[in-house]
Amino acid sequence: MSDRLKIVSVLGSVTAPGRMHRALNEALDRAGTGAGGATGDGEVAVERIDLAEKTVTFADGTPLDQLGDDSAAVIGQIARADAVVLATPVYRGSMTGALKNLLDLTPVEALRGKPVLIVAMGATDHHSLGVERHLRDVLSFFGALPVPVDVYLTSADFTDGVPGDDAARRLDQGLDGLLALTRATGGLGEFGPDPLITRLSRPQS
Repeated sequence: MSDRLKIVSVLGSVTAPGRMHRALNEALDRAGTGAGGATGDGEVAVERIDLAEKTVTFADGTPLDQLGDDSAAVIGQIARADAVVLATPVYRGSMTGALKNLLDLTPVEALRGKPVLIVAMGATDHHSLGVERHLRDVLSFFGALPVPVDVYLTSADFTDGVPGDDAARRLDQGLDGLLALTRATGGLGEFGPDPLITRLSRPQS
């Protein structure tokens, strides 16, 4: 891991840019300049993946290098990142199908041992645990390192599409936590036993 950390954010919405898009990108701008928290100017490089702008195939077992769309490039960005933000609106009590499909395509090594911040947005606070619980289950499959507390936004956090101060503060705190976790664990390798899928795929001796 270099001194300049690379954050890759993945916005799982496939609709036109809206409130969540604005709030997340403003927070990433602040992280990149050091305006949002303790991060110094120039210490963080930010790359953004908006699934509404990408063509990602359905996960059907086809090797990534045989796909002619954006799938391999998107997963390559995730694999090269020091830390990842997974952001999604609440759809049917969980993450979007587009984000789940991307994760279905992603190889274990792209996220194994990697710090991840979960950002979700729903209509009310009552939906807050659906995305978090489901994404944490998926991240445990990869052996990723999710930040202990996710960032959850609701419609009440916005006025005329603009995120309020409290929403901005929570996003800044989430990104600061992601960077702190990345610095604390960078270079230490994987944590704990191998993910189950890697053990099952090994040749039997």
